[in-house]
This record gives sequence, structure tokens and C-alpha cells, in this order.
Amino acid sequence: MSVNTLALHRRIEHAIAQAELTTSAELRVHLEDNCKEDPLDRAAYLFEKLEMHKTALRNGVLIYVAFKDRKLAILGDAGIHHHVHQQTWDTIKAELVEAFSQGQFEEGLSKAVGNVGEKLATFFPRQHDDQNELSNTVTTGNL
Repeated sequence: MSVNTLALHRRIEHAIAQAELTTSAELRVHLEDNCKEDPLDRAAYLFEKLEMHKTALRNGVLIYVAFKDRKLAILGDAGIHHHVHQQTWDTIKAELVEAFSQGQFEEGLSKAVGNVGEKLATFFPRQHDDQNELSNTVTTGNL
């Protein structure tokens, strides 16, 4: 699986845009081949580097995947942890691992994005004046 597949990026970006139609939360996906550290630590670094902590409601979520090293993490900002418990992220991660094990990379990521958006819509419904605070662009590699 190459993280630089433009078609894969576009489909995931579409899934992010669709998920954000129902929530004021902001979703991002970062893909890499390798992760030499704990994936949650890497996700936390990227979360800050991508300035995801600068949303008005502190409701950003990053899905991080290192394909070759088979590592992933889902990290939500401070505002989300008041509502969404670790079990939710663990369930979405387990579904993602299952999809990846079946070679369903795009489908698994798209579904994970949709599930995150659906969960966040419960606590952070989209407002009439909602603005897209963060880019939906899939990021890759070493930032």
C-alpha cells in the first residue's frame, strides 16, 4: 500500500467532507509508511504540527496510519474527551485493523472517518454558521 496514491487521498478527503456535513468537529487523516515510535506519540506530534488544537471548540480528531509498520492511532482534542471515551476509539481502530487485514484500505479508512463523524455529530452537531476550520487534505510523510 502506498500512502501517496492520489486517488486514495481524494476518496478519503471526500469521506472527510461528507462526515463534516453533520458535525462541527474537524477530522484529519495522516498516512505514512513507517512509524519508529509509539503511534499515539506520533499522532500527538502531528496533531500539534497540523495545528488541530486551534479549533474554536477543541473538537479536532486525527486518524493516523503507518501502513508498512501496521500502526495506527486515533487522537481527539480536549473538547472531545469530555464526551467520547477511549472505548469508542478502540472500537473504530479494531474495525480499521479488520478492514486492513482484508486489504480494504480505502474502504476501511472511509468507514472509520464516517464513524468518527457520526459519533461526533451527537455531541458537536453542525451549526448553521459552521466553518471548515481545518483542511480536509490528507497529509503524508514526515512533517
